[in-house]
Amino acid sequence: MAESDSSGGVPRRLPPFTALRAFECAARRLSFQKAADELGVTPTAISHQVRLLENVLGQPLFVRHVRRVALTAAGKSLFPVLRDGFDSFAAAIAHLRPLHSRPRVVLSATRLFTARRLVPALGAFAAAHPGIDLHLHASDSVVDLLAGDADIAVRYGDGPFAGLVAERLVPERVGVLASPTLGVRQHADLFHVPLLHSDWTGPMEAPDWASWARQAGLSGLPVTTGVRLTDDSHALQAAIAGHGAVVSSLVLAAPEIRSRLLVNPFGPVIEGGHYHIVATGKTILRAEVSQVRDWLRTLRCRDDLD
Repeated sequence: MAESDSSGGVPRRLPPFTALRAFECAARRLSFQKAADELGVTPTAISHQVRLLENVLGQPLFVRHVRRVALTAAGKSLFPVLRDGFDSFAAAIAHLRPLHSRPRVVLSATRLFTARRLVPALGAFAAAHPGIDLHLHASDSVVDLLAGDADIAVRYGDGPFAGLVAERLVPERVGVLASPTLGVRQHADLFHVPLLHSDWTGPMEAPDWASWARQAGLSGLPVTTGVRLTDDSHALQAAIAGHGAVVSSLVLAAPEIRSRLLVNPFGPVIEGGHYHIVATGKTILRAEVSQVRDWLRTLRCRDDLD
């Protein structure tokens, strides 16, 4: 892309801004996945933009390893220039913003927790806190709160959460869920209905049919057959539609259980770890972050999270 300078001379010949931004973020993170999470796109999109920039420049900017990337000599030369430039953009924009702009809080949680618990409660938050801009960051990758990737998060597990203040929100419970229209009332019925599977991508051990069947002492159940979905929310939606039974979170499906869209017809119920509210000790002292934490606590008190 070409841009004319302020003197009306020879136009600047610059690569696309999106490619420069993707490279700067990936170089700062040394990770396409983390860059994708920060910019709200997919790792494939980051890779595409970086390739575009490499093609424009005619040389590689990253050495790509299996689970990480490293900067080439050209990448190391370009990165500090772009980093300083984006820092200057941010400083100039912050200076131009109104002094009394609305406070903004970035809340991170897994995709399933965000979809099932946070999004339905957004109206209540907006009504109670009209002066706060709440940004939901849904990702199954753990964000770095110490680096400022988010202000506060809901995380699953019993810790320790190094460098963070943690507070238990709600314990996880996992069991069989199905639409009442399927007529699943006893273990034997599972042999006659489709089994739904989710390619779990969260931080906890996968709640799947194999682990549930072991605890149930139910041998012979075809735990590897059935419909497989890549998204946990889609697996629950398929169960609601009557397409099969699924092993999933009873906590996150509680509204559908209460309304009888789904039933948990029998045990065992697998007790899991806890969801926690986490933040840095400094960030949690900000009034707006503290108010988001208090709102999260109200989710714990609702009867559909008991």
